[in-house]
Amino acid sequence: MQTTLEILTHPLLDDVRHGFFTRKGGASSGLFAGLNCGRRSSDQTDMVVVNRARVATAMGVPAEALATVKQVHSALAVTLDADDDIENIRDIQADAIVTSRDDVALAVLTADCQPVLLADRAAGVIGACHAGWRGALGGVIEATVAAMRDLGASRIRAVVGPTISQRAYEVGDEFMDEFLAEDDGYQRFFSGGPNGRPMFDLPAFGLSRLRAAGVEAAWSGHCTYSDPDRFFSYRRATHEGQVDYGRLISAIAL
Repeated sequence: MQTTLEILTHPLLDDVRHGFFTRKGGASSGLFAGLNCGRRSSDQTDMVVVNRARVATAMGVPAEALATVKQVHSALAVTLDADDDIENIRDIQADAIVTSRDDVALAVLTADCQPVLLADRAAGVIGACHAGWRGALGGVIEATVAAMRDLGASRIRAVVGPTISQRAYEVGDEFMDEFLAEDDGYQRFFSGGPNGRPMFDLPAFGLSRLRAAGVEAAWSGHCTYSDPDRFFSYRRATHEGQVDYGRLISAIAL
């Protein structure tokens, strides 16, 4: 069994520990083959525990110091304070987490949605954000940035990790209408697809929200849908008629 983790990094965050983990190097099998870190998936619980422990080790923290939240496609960001219990944080419904603690690693789970890792190393503040289309439209990115600024961050840099790209993201007219109802200018994130339906550029939308919030940002350039050997994908699993799918993990630490 392959046990070597594949961890993607980006130079924009080279002064903090961070990684967008692919599915390689995990203990899971079958539909979840590799590094499935989704505790809410139907994978064997002990395999998910092993996988998350491997991620924690790679991030240089104990397994119990890998901090996540219960993601619900919201616009909510929570702050992990010095005296907060990490285990309790895992049961909070939110989609982003920020901290100034140097004894934890913050992480989010994705399977086509955007994982966004953020840092202001000089201020000693980091953040991790799960930004699907609904959360991004609702303001989860801005909520994350605001929570980091409340901790003293002022020069935040962010990287959007592996996510579904526009060439693989066909949507309906009603989907596009929901964006245009918010801002006519969002038309620029849609193009005509081969089936006559709109194609949505999720990473470009995420980058635009980050930059509008005053954050220097980049996308890793990896498409989850188009690379099954490296990435889990909810949409690909759905198209293939699979009953479940693995979850990728992205993490950051001071």
